Amino acid sequence: MITEETDIAVVGAGGGGAVLALALAQKGIKTIVLEQASGPPQGLRGEILQPNGQQVLDRLGLLSKLPIDSTRTVHKFHFCRVGGERLCTVDYSDLPPPYNRAVVTLPNVAHHAILSAIEREPSVSLRYRSAFTGLLRENGRVVGLTAKQGEDHVTVKAKMVVGADGAFSKVREALQIPADLHLYPQGYLIALLDAVIPLEEAKYFVGKRTILGMFPAAGNKVYAFYMIKTGSYDSVKARGIAALQEAWIAIDPSSEPIFRTLTDWKQTAFMPTGRVRTPTWVADGAVLIGDAAHAMNPHASQGRMQAMVDAMTLVDLIPECLAANDYSAARLKRYEDSRRPHVTMLQKLADEQVLFWNTANPVIAFLRDRVFSTLDRNPRLRYRVLSTTAGLRKDPPFTMMDRLMAAGFLPDPSSRDLAPEGIQ
Repeated sequence: MITEETDIAVVGAGGGGAVLALALAQKGIKTIVLEQASGPPQGLRGEILQPNGQQVLDRLGLLSKLPIDSTRTVHKFHFCRVGGERLCTVDYSDLPPPYNRAVVTLPNVAHHAILSAIEREPSVSLRYRSAFTGLLRENGRVVGLTAKQGEDHVTVKAKMVVGADGAFSKVREALQIPADLHLYPQGYLIALLDAVIPLEEAKYFVGKRTILGMFPAAGNKVYAFYMIKTGSYDSVKARGIAALQEAWIAIDPSSEPIFRTLTDWKQTAFMPTGRVRTPTWVADGAVLIGDAAHAMNPHASQGRMQAMVDAMTLVDLIPECLAANDYSAARLKRYEDSRRPHVTMLQKLADEQVLFWNTANPVIAFLRDRVFSTLDRNPRLRYRVLSTTAGLRKDPPFTMMDRLMAAGFLPDPSSRDLAPEGIQ
């Protein structure tokens, strides 16, 4: 049995855990990070850095250091009916600079940059192939953890344990914090295709229980995000690449040459979707961040971004905890109180979008398309949606009156006012 001591023990080196570790390192706080994977992630995943995520990377000194040949700036996102008719265009250029854009990266580029920066920091030890096995407690307070590191059993004594280990968090389970884990009936098939015809702006198609997103990426690549039933990935593959291509062509005929560049299932992956709600994110000596505390549907386009913001909010509190030698739930709850309202709003908004965007109900689909069309003509409401997606707005984008206006049931006398109240 190996025994070690540290200030902070982080379980999970994903989007939130890695950001937290690097931010702690930049403050010189001794940290051990345990990651059960054998190394940095290599799988296919879609990567869109929203403005609030860009702010985090900028604060860490990494945004300007991302490889130019692996990032792509996108300003306009067009929402369309299946078949190609445009309903609404959202332009990130309307946001205040310098984060008035979306940044699409090749898979894992930002994550690798964070992990590489961690490896250069002397105060942080990042341990791969390290599986969390339990918590250490004294007088009811968490004082460390146990783990299996390769073949070795390790005890890590820590002043605080951070669970950043995803929606199925083992740390959350060990803390006996109950979780409402909802798995959505739909997930996304992700594909990385070749831009054999120009695609400068993003396109997002909605129809009867149909969603297809097309996002230009660096290296003359295009991401496709296609909604399929959870558990159906193998059956989609069994039907063959040609069948999938034909389904996509029916949705967006203009992109047929791009769809034809799918030649191997290795160009694809499946992304399940889920939501986590918990009554608390903190305990004496421990805290949850990211999906362990609040996984959300990707319709919010904020899941990974919110984990990063969690990390930066917590890292601002930790030096105070260390100085006072106080790691109580009462003190740590300041982090939760700061973050929970924003996260709760985004979870609710994402679930509303699931209801309207994923629908097969013609009445709901009619209302959805009507709202998109209204947003296209209403800069005020469109800006509210954009600033929310960008992670810059903490209040709900629509009041009840706004909803009636968006659905076209009431006129909006302020429709031409761009962000009259600013970003909240």
